[in-house]
Amino acid sequence: MPVVRRTAGRPGRRAAPLTTPRIAVTPQGGEVMTQAVERGGGSVADPENADAIVWTDPARPETLGEVLRGSPARWVQLPFAGIERFVAAGVVDRQHTWTCAKGIYGHATAEHALTLTLVAARRIHRHVRSGTWLGDRGLQAPERRLKTSTVMIVGTGGIGAALRDMLLPIGARVLAVNRSGRPLDGAVRTVPIGDVHDLLGEADFVVLAAPATDATARMVDREWLEAMKDDAWLVNVARGSLVDTAALVAALRDGVVGGAALDVTDPEPLPDDHPLWTLDDVIITGHTANTWRMAVPELARLVEENVRRFAAGESLLGVVDPDLQY
Repeated sequence: MPVVRRTAGRPGRRAAPLTTPRIAVTPQGGEVMTQAVERGGGSVADPENADAIVWTDPARPETLGEVLRGSPARWVQLPFAGIERFVAAGVVDRQHTWTCAKGIYGHATAEHALTLTLVAARRIHRHVRSGTWLGDRGLQAPERRLKTSTVMIVGTGGIGAALRDMLLPIGARVLAVNRSGRPLDGAVRTVPIGDVHDLLGEADFVVLAAPATDATARMVDREWLEAMKDDAWLVNVARGSLVDTAALVAALRDGVVGGAALDVTDPEPLPDDHPLWTLDDVIITGHTANTWRMAVPELARLVEENVRRFAAGESLLGVVDPDLQY
């Protein structure tokens, strides 16, 4: 059904279909993205003549702001799901329709979350570093199965839903936490984020898959960690800003939690002399859950579909709500 594109912050206006929209792919074009634009029915143009911009640099929001000031573009496609840098830089406004890549990288990131959870459950990080045969220590062996574990997923969007689909066939018991409390199919229980402490004590693994916003900044603090089991693991594939790093280090040193598997950290990159590197039950994978090489094919498919929709005046995928910051 025809959509309504936000113009000057006022929802409800229908955009007239564009036969061949002019799309700028910048600052780096590349054959994959330009071909996606053309397959979607658009033509590649310079930003100063473009109806829309596909922005391919997740790290330079200020530059995008400069480009927009000299462009008539009405729609901007951002390359990743996380848009916090663009929000912090004041780039995400109400004069443009903004879309991001939320949802399309869910499976890739969920695979990584599952991998980290399995590594922690089977203590693979200890075995590969041991330099000796640890073996089976009978009933005292701390390795465990996900089939007999409870996994809490915090954030039930694309990543959270994909992780749920991977955990259920294994037999894990799934709990879910999100902003609204809307039930996640397959979860034993879903609660709004305000009630998360009611469930933390049940989880063997707490997986963070929520967006980085003002509301989620450092939500995993000392109180949160103390509510977890003392052998539970925190798994973060979302953003480092969701965790109070100093509180996490202290909790790990004090035995408040069992371990942490982190694809993202705060600060990031994590300095070589940071104490997290020195702790035994910490796994750090350096923001590799969804690399650019993995992302490009998925982003190209999204760009193609959104250009087609933009040309037809239809609703776009991945529309950003400036108030919610995702």
